[in-house]
Amino acid sequence: MNPETLMAFAGRHPMLSLALVGLTLAIVYTEIARLLRGYTSLKPAELPALMNQHGALVVDLSAIADFEKGHIAGSRNLTPSQFDPQGKLLAGARQSPVVLVCRNGMASTAAARKLKKAGFEQVYWLDGGIGAWQAASLPLVKGRA
Repeated sequence: MNPETLMAFAGRHPMLSLALVGLTLAIVYTEIARLLRGYTSLKPAELPALMNQHGALVVDLSAIADFEKGHIAGSRNLTPSQFDPQGKLLAGARQSPVVLVCRNGMASTAAARKLKKAGFEQVYWLDGGIGAWQAASLPLVKGRA
């Protein structure tokens, strides 16, 4: 395929060409934003190693009732309304790894942004949340931590 053939195609199909350019730019923008955001996603299988080897603090942002139905062993519960980077639970963890978990992985990304903005150095979020944890057949603990 040579440049003349591509230009001829673009001339005959301007909408397809614009769609291709738009999608390409969107993908490039998304990947650059992901690299620059400052926090990292974790797969469920990576979390136990981070907890055991580096003493990661796991903060579950689920509602209290959902937390009591099932949570990752060793995690601490803060509802999104209670979440404060300056709060006593997070105060001593500025240099330690902090992993944010929620039910589906959406609320934890917003909290990760807040932690990075507050100066936390090692911020992670569990990609897919508790749902992904369960899908990976990893255990949950019931009751209050």
